[in-house]
Amino acid sequence: MAISYPLSLPTSIGIAQIELRATNAVAVSKSPFTFSTQVYAYSGKSWQADVTLPSIRRDLAEEWVAWLISLKGQLGTFYLGDPNATTPRGSARDTDTILISGAPSIGSDTISIDSAPASQTGYLKAGDYLQVNQGEDRQLFKVLTDTDTNGSGKATVDVWPDVRKTILNNAAVTVENTKGIFRLSTNEQAFSINEASFYGITFGAMEAL
Repeated sequence: MAISYPLSLPTSIGIAQIELRATNAVAVSKSPFTFSTQVYAYSGKSWQADVTLPSIRRDLAEEWVAWLISLKGQLGTFYLGDPNATTPRGSARDTDTILISGAPSIGSDTISIDSAPASQTGYLKAGDYLQVNQGEDRQLFKVLTDTDTNGSGKATVDVWPDVRKTILNNAAVTVENTKGIFRLSTNEQAFSINEASFYGITFGAMEAL
């Protein structure tokens, strides 16, 4: 059977530790004489991650080892999200009908939503995640400020990173079990085996742009 990307993570064992990084392309020039500083923000913004699995037996490890190798270095892609943020801190849930209100412009750092429950204080909380679109077109956003809905169930959400893919009006918004699309940060996949026959697996990932 042909391997089709993006892949889902294996389920034999969960992640022991993940470090997520929000990376911005910002150039800073500082005068060595006056210390005056010029800052220029480029459009580049991306998620990066380092993932560590617990020390595990071979029967649990081999699914992960095969999964890593099946990515064929940086060729393949996979879904990855924050495993500790499967539900929002706010009251928003996937059982609500949350839709994009108007197509946001590429490069926009806000997303307008509608069809949500009306007049909800703290509907989304700073630190919640939004996932818009599906498959290879999906994008993972971090909510930057607490967001309330108005009397019509609408809200404007401050997000990171900026919108980089086309999002259509009335596109569905996911707020639970959100995931972005990543690829490995290197073409080499390594795993260790100790004297007790326990496997150690770590890998770096970057958002697939």
